[in-house]
Amino acid sequence: MRPDLVIFDCDGVLIDSEHIAVRADVACLAEEGIAASEEEILERYKGISVAEMLADLELRFGRRLRDDFDARHTRRLRALFEAELRAMPGVEAVLDGLSGKICIASSSSPERLTHSLGLVGLHDRFAPHIFSAAQVERGKPAPDLFLFAAARMNAEPARCIVIEDSPAGVEAAVAAGMTAIGFTGGSHCRPGDAARLTALGAAIAVDDMARLLPHLTG
Repeated sequence: MRPDLVIFDCDGVLIDSEHIAVRADVACLAEEGIAASEEEILERYKGISVAEMLADLELRFGRRLRDDFDARHTRRLRALFEAELRAMPGVEAVLDGLSGKICIASSSSPERLTHSLGLVGLHDRFAPHIFSAAQVERGKPAPDLFLFAAARMNAEPARCIVIEDSPAGVEAAVAAGMTAIGFTGGSHCRPGDAARLTALGAAIAVDDMARLLPHLTG
């Protein structure tokens, strides 16, 4: 299908960020006395917002995290991104090869999206069509964000393709009635991720941006 709209997730798809972000998660949680491994964070929280992750952690451990957690996490993550963040290899060629409508729909906050996309030179490729879970009632795996993005872009959900690296993102795309393509080319991806994404409803999974473009151009 040649789509009317291609919706990109950001972290782990456009930017190779998840392996960096998880280090910030682990370090900030350690300051709270919570020991969590990078593997556990990726397994349980990949693809959902920081706010939803923190709410789940508070429920699991039966206590509130300190009020400045989000500010400390943001500072640590910004410093790591500024030192290490890179665009996903090959993503510029994919964007150059698309002639139709594109947008971003991400669980990250608007502020984090502006910062991270600006660091790698991708912000202006998408602005102003950059949508955050902060704009909807329910984040991924609920379909709200993708349906919101499609409505704002005047596209029918059935004519949209979503590029996602996380189970929550694929579930959200399928629930929205969209075609999901799993992307497993990020530094955080592990053996079995492709099978997991297709089992959740992704039409296919690709591990390299060079293999993605033919599936988006019909």
